[in-house]
Amino acid sequence: MRRVVITGLGAVTPLGNDIETTWDNLTKSISGIGHITRFDPAGLSSRIAGEAKNFSPEDYISRKDVQRLDPFIHYAVAAATMALEDAGLIRQGPGARGKRQDEENFVTCHLSLEKAGIVIGSSRGGISTLEQALIRTQTGVSRFSAYLMSSTTISMAASFISIKFGIKGTSLGISTACASGANAIGEAAKMVRHGETDIAVAGGAEAPVCRLAVGGYAASGALSGRDHEPRKASRPFDRDRDGFVISEGAGILVLEELGHALKRDARIYAELAGYGTSSDAYHQTKPGSEGESAAMLAALADAGVAPEEIDYINAHATSTIPGDAAEAEAVRKVFGKRAHDVPVSSCKSMLGHMLGAAGAVEAAITALSIHRGTIVPTLNLENPGPACDLGHVTSVTEKKINAALTNSFGFGGVNAALALKKFTP
Repeated sequence: MRRVVITGLGAVTPLGNDIETTWDNLTKSISGIGHITRFDPAGLSSRIAGEAKNFSPEDYISRKDVQRLDPFIHYAVAAATMALEDAGLIRQGPGARGKRQDEENFVTCHLSLEKAGIVIGSSRGGISTLEQALIRTQTGVSRFSAYLMSSTTISMAASFISIKFGIKGTSLGISTACASGANAIGEAAKMVRHGETDIAVAGGAEAPVCRLAVGGYAASGALSGRDHEPRKASRPFDRDRDGFVISEGAGILVLEELGHALKRDARIYAELAGYGTSSDAYHQTKPGSEGESAAMLAALADAGVAPEEIDYINAHATSTIPGDAAEAEAVRKVFGKRAHDVPVSSCKSMLGHMLGAAGAVEAAITALSIHRGTIVPTLNLENPGPACDLGHVTSVTEKKINAALTNSFGFGGVNAALALKKFTP
């Protein structure tokens, strides 16, 4: 079976417009959560979010296409560009970074990129553009745009990346709620493993900070109402958690067949060794620990890794009362008595919940944790909830990580787990 390695990382998050800034702020225990500025949240029960800050889509997309595409596609293209640059698969012209993309510019692509695959996940796709279109047409400000449907469909993130870089392999959009990004990476890894392509660009993107999404999630009781102290609102596994904080951004990974990566002398962050997915078959919104543990066990089996070999778990842990308890129970089912000894942390304590992008960003963070021997902490975990007793990491911890799990679970009982290993030839 062909081995799959991670050779490129790109991200746009509430903590930074690239992966290095995001990582740096995570290791400094900085929160990216604040009061919503994207729209007027007056009247909503939750008025906080993790917004991307000072992001300029024109650095990656022409001004014309910026107007035609939803922000979730802006984030996806930016993260993909950074990941491909990081992997050494594209080279932009002199002064390209920070240069508006409708100015003179060029990109040189590696020959093998033409046959690459692309799999991008998103839960809500172009929801903010759809909302704005309805407002404009209902108030008579404008008519529907000819690009409305194409610019908001979930598959357009992958399609536009394909168009931008001339990638002609398989192009897929995946939507499995909050597991979308992790599922996208897992399905892309299968393509590489089974010889369909040597390279895959995979991850997730989301831009849900709009009244429709925030109001909808708030109505379901899923969001935190801790508006008076936003930086303390996302508190995974904590006794006083009251819901997740909605966030936006994208995470993209370059997955590559090992021999192909070695031939290019590419930097390898980690090996993507296993992928497991399952369905709870239980409830539309309530999580089930049986399905979650099944996904983790499937990822471990796929990677050929025993539970006792796992050195770190990057938990899904959104900061909801039932969700965190179910995941903690699932971890105990998989790891037994060792559940209290395996280091566990949640990036969402600082990033918020990026929905379909969360699993992809967390996979990137997990790869960096393995590569750099560092575990980022869970912020705001002051008193673990009674059903959430695990080996929680609450401060930056240096540790050699040979194998790690990263979990992603979504509405409808969709579960995905990825097993990553330290690369050894």
